[in-house]
Amino acid sequence: MALASTIHHGGDDGIVDDLDTVRGVARWLQQQSENLAGEGLAAGDLVADEELRDAIIGVRRAVRALFARVVSPAPPSPADAHRLMPADEALAHLNAAAAREPVAPQLHWPAEGAPAARLLSAEADPHVRLVAALARDAVDFLSGPEREQLRACHAPRCVRYFLKSHGRQEWCKPSCGNRARVARHYERMRGTTAGP
Repeated sequence: MALASTIHHGGDDGIVDDLDTVRGVARWLQQQSENLAGEGLAAGDLVADEELRDAIIGVRRAVRALFARVVSPAPPSPADAHRLMPADEALAHLNAAAAREPVAPQLHWPAEGAPAARLLSAEADPHVRLVAALARDAVDFLSGPEREQLRACHAPRCVRYFLKSHGRQEWCKPSCGNRARVARHYERMRGTTAGP
């Protein structure tokens, strides 16, 4: 979700892409340092460059295309609805990115505590490990039970996907719900004044 949410509405500026530049990628990686540590990656080991930016954006395009497939027949996010990667191409891209890093599960069991599984990799290139980890996370999400709660927010100007947390939730956050209600009210009022 964090990767898909790097495209969002930036107020009056329109749609913002947090990964639009190498500097933006570096900033996003720093913001994700805790998540990266869980994948065995240190944000300091990842030096953003144009090649890494292209690889991350490729995974994001595949993820957003598959998110659009999940929410169908509802409309996809308007941010990229007009330029979605075909679903079969997105699937192939995501699987290829995940396969770039062969991993083996390892059991970690501290003397005090519960056992946990970790993935062990022999891959030395942190860029390959990052892109593969992003793709694996997307595969886990798309094949897991949370997928059923995925929705595209259709509040005015919003382009995010979100996980529906309760039965009546229609928007990603309360401010989007407020914007949608105001827009509906405006349309009703405009319809009333434009009547016969």
